[in-house]
Amino acid sequence: VQLQASGGGSVQAGDSLRLSCAGSGRTFSDYAMGWFRQAPGKEREFVAAISRAGTVKRYAVSVKGRFTISRDNAKNTGFLQMNNLNPGDTARYFCAAQQTVTGAVITTSVSYNNWGQGTLVTVSS
Repeated sequence: VQLQASGGGSVQAGDSLRLSCAGSGRTFSDYAMGWFRQAPGKEREFVAAISRAGTVKRYAVSVKGRFTISRDNAKNTGFLQMNNLNPGDTARYFCAAQQTVTGAVITTSVSYNNWGQGTLVTVSS
């Protein structure tokens, strides 16, 4: 599956952004999805993950309660709603997808074989 992430931008602390990840080329609902981010000079880190049907979700501690992952399989698109952003959220955000069994969520980057190109989020104080 090919992935295209979008929706990044430059915002102020406390603002919101909604990232999208459009999938093509395969049956999107066969894939679990995840969002990861990488800040300059840092390792890529897990942000959120969602199962194929969207019924199971996992979040990094740093974003829990502020970010919401979702998906619309009819539109082959995944989303990451980010609220109450702070400068620590500044990073390039990547979506990823991996074929898996129903109900599984994947939180480790090495387990994903399909990645989007990333979209930059910059949060200023």
